Amino acid sequence: MAGKLHRLTVREVKVFHEPGRYADGGNLYLQVSPSGARSWLFIYRYGGRQREMGLGSAAAGAVTLQDARNRAAEARKRVEAGIDPLEARKAAESAAKAASITFGAFADDYVKTQRPGWKNDKHAAQWGMTLGDTYCAAIRGKPIADIGVTEVLTVVEPIWQKVPETARRLRMRIERVLDAAKVKGLRSGGNPARWRGHLDHLLPKHLKTSRGHHAAIPIDEMPSFMDRLRKLSSTSASALEFSILTAARTSEVALAKWDEVNLSDKVWVIPKDRMKAGREHRVPLSDGAMAVLERVKGKDATWMFPGQLPDRPLSNMAMLMLLKGMG
Repeated sequence: MAGKLHRLTVREVKVFHEPGRYADGGNLYLQVSPSGARSWLFIYRYGGRQREMGLGSAAAGAVTLQDARNRAAEARKRVEAGIDPLEARKAAESAAKAASITFGAFADDYVKTQRPGWKNDKHAAQWGMTLGDTYCAAIRGKPIADIGVTEVLTVVEPIWQKVPETARRLRMRIERVLDAAKVKGLRSGGNPARWRGHLDHLLPKHLKTSRGHHAAIPIDEMPSFMDRLRKLSSTSASALEFSILTAARTSEVALAKWDEVNLSDKVWVIPKDRMKAGREHRVPLSDGAMAVLERVKGKDATWMFPGQLPDRPLSNMAMLMLLKGMG
């Protein structure tokens, strides 16, 4: 980088219009394009190859000759220190960008981006809720680049023992968001929400608990229960009987549609988008199940078990409320 410095004058910078590069010394050049646009250019060698770094426009009111010299001097210092000034500038720009993006904004965008790949809207709503103000209010306004162990513990620790399942999911979702931010260049280093070999040293392990079985009617009481149930004329009673005879989930029965059942073949085909496993499920219908469908046929053109509101299916709570009413 040896050679005479400050070769150009302020007047020359203003009057040079022929396309080309005009050296000021110290690897600083005034570049004039064929269109007449003028800009400052720093040309240097790093890692055995020549690199060019723009230092701004030389148009009036933009970067002056003295400003360009100062920027070139700073760039030369970096090269002499073994630092690539172009990469250093890119890193600084990335850091500035990361500082402007908050955890909340990035988390919201992550949920929006991932939503099409999730099974249903309920799953997306759960992600949005756990990463929203309900649990993450303390960190949503912080830059995504600044989220560390302290910030993760701030939102996870208060609920770790109170609602362990929610806390576990919250930690996992924060980890996923921070991983995505790193891939986009908004973070560096390890993930502060990682469990194995990291947070497992700071938070107690959750004890494995057994939820046990739901209360069930003893088998020898089922005949009398079914007799009581069949004497009821409500849609919820028919839906509950159908659920018992098909061993189907409440939501599967409540959302059952007539176009899913083949009455001649006595088969109910539940589409995969309504199945927890994500696979189509074929349910053979017994004579008792067929009798239930005969009773509800004609109540609604779409839903097997219509709700009280027009064009709506039976509520998920209807069968539970019926059971409570029956004692």
